Amino acid sequence: MTHTTRLRFGIMTPPSQVGYDDVLRVWHEADTIPQIEHAWLFDHLMPIGGDPNGPAYEGWTLLSALAAQTERLRLGLLVTSNRFRPPAMLAKIAATVDIVSGGRLEFGIGAGSRPSHPSARREYEAHGLPFHDSGHAVGSLAEACTVIRRLWTEAEAFDFHGTYLNLTGAFCNPKPVQRPHPPILIGGRSAATLRVVAEHADVWNIPGGDIDDAVRRGALLDRFCAEIGRDPASVTRSIVLPLSYDQPSTTRDAVGQAVAAGFQHIVLGLPAPYPTNVARWIAEEIITTSA
Repeated sequence: MTHTTRLRFGIMTPPSQVGYDDVLRVWHEADTIPQIEHAWLFDHLMPIGGDPNGPAYEGWTLLSALAAQTERLRLGLLVTSNRFRPPAMLAKIAATVDIVSGGRLEFGIGAGSRPSHPSARREYEAHGLPFHDSGHAVGSLAEACTVIRRLWTEAEAFDFHGTYLNLTGAFCNPKPVQRPHPPILIGGRSAATLRVVAEHADVWNIPGGDIDDAVRRGALLDRFCAEIGRDPASVTRSIVLPLSYDQPSTTRDAVGQAVAAGFQHIVLGLPAPYPTNVARWIAEEIITTSA
């Protein structure tokens, strides 16, 4: 992959098994540290790790609160489950957060949790949400991206009648602050999802771990972009890497491999509990030595 977007570092604070004050403390600190440019939550309604009955905050509500209490950080959910909220409602929610943040939203979205992950799947049954097969999930994601972009950019109400979505008189007012719209980040690794990325995303995100697999997925995305006449370099490559407090060299090595593989948007996932001054530690121990 040959992509020229400059390297940008961010953090992810999963809003589960922690308190609101813990997340707010880390985001307040990160907001004062220029090396940390973006911050993320995840989108789960129940814990997917640790105590299954522990706390888990609703992502968009928490994101709006954090947007109101920070000034500089780009911010978003990594990634919103398209299965949780009707897309037109999600467009309204996201536009509101972009306004609250003064135009700092990075709109992350994906098809939703994979069916083979039982601790993630239970949240659908617990909240009365349908859990369709992967074909439905990816197809509805593509239509959602189309509808959301139109709602953010079109001045007149419109009807949309797709395979998965049907809207009559769809309209979003107010619009997001960012023009033409907030950046769209799509997360996922399946071939079907990567086709949606090629068509709709400004940023592609993949969970880290296997860099060789991430490179193969990136090459597949390059191919899908070429098939539709899109410059693959126009899609920023993003990766989530787990942060090790005890062995920062492990994290630095992973960052180095990801950057060498063409990933320019690095998200460091923070395990809970979050140490005191963790954002400054990240800047000094990870970012400064990796950039």
